[in-house]
Amino acid sequence: MDENNPWDFSPQPSTEPVPPTGIMNPALSETTAGPDVPAPVGKQQYSRVRWILIILVGAFVIAGLGIAVYYFAQDEIRSVSVVRMEGTMVTGNYADDEVIGSEVVGRELREAADDPMVEAIVLRVNSPGGTPAAAQEIIGDLTYAKSKKPVLVSMGDSATSAAYMVSAHADRIYANPDTFTAGIGVIWTFSDISRWMESEGYNVSVIKSGSKKDMGSTARPLTADEQAYAEKIVEDSFETLLSDILSQRSIRREDVEDARVIRGADAIRMNIVDELGNLNDAIDGAKRMASSRR
Repeated sequence: MDENNPWDFSPQPSTEPVPPTGIMNPALSETTAGPDVPAPVGKQQYSRVRWILIILVGAFVIAGLGIAVYYFAQDEIRSVSVVRMEGTMVTGNYADDEVIGSEVVGRELREAADDPMVEAIVLRVNSPGGTPAAAQEIIGDLTYAKSKKPVLVSMGDSATSAAYMVSAHADRIYANPDTFTAGIGVIWTFSDISRWMESEGYNVSVIKSGSKKDMGSTARPLTADEQAYAEKIVEDSFETLLSDILSQRSIRREDVEDARVIRGADAIRMNIVDELGNLNDAIDGAKRMASSRR
């Protein structure tokens, strides 16, 4: 309005300072800021971190559920470990189609015993026997395994002599009706080709420090003293073998002391084996025994 003309009501220019364009008026609240004004940087960073954390936690939960599902799905398969003792038993750390070393069997028994994922062990035996020392070494490891979890035996074609000695230390023995088992005995064989050598003009000279140092040489027969000594070793070894078996199984001595092999179907009636069945039957039995001990 013009001061000189009091009747002039036309709009006059404002004398108030005008804030620069594009700068938010601090008097306005955050919620009333215009659409062109960005949100504070701190809030944007917090939002991103929060979503990253949510994604990570979700991934961990999904992974955990997957592991749990896999574990429970595999429980039936992984709960029983099958250790194989197949071939003639000898001491040592090697195995092939004909021979099984005591250290190989013993190591697998101990590994299964110490594995927390294994609830029971089945020793699959398919062996005609072997050396007494090999059997004794395997028994030591089987005893260790049995102190931690059930150990069952599943017999294949045969489990005789020293192989049966090992089997007798298991918690339970399964055999097929026509498995050959028992055959509890000791044998020591000597060969004498001295007559053939003589006929062929083949001579052997032996220098020895003791009278029995070349005992068992094919170049000569046993002396009477050597024959008696060999018989004593065999009898002592047999008594050790049979006594060990009888300490583990309620078997009548007269049923097995002639060292004959016995069919599985007959062996069950003599308490030489506990049950007729194959490897799968033994695995099922091991699962039941493990469940009963939980």
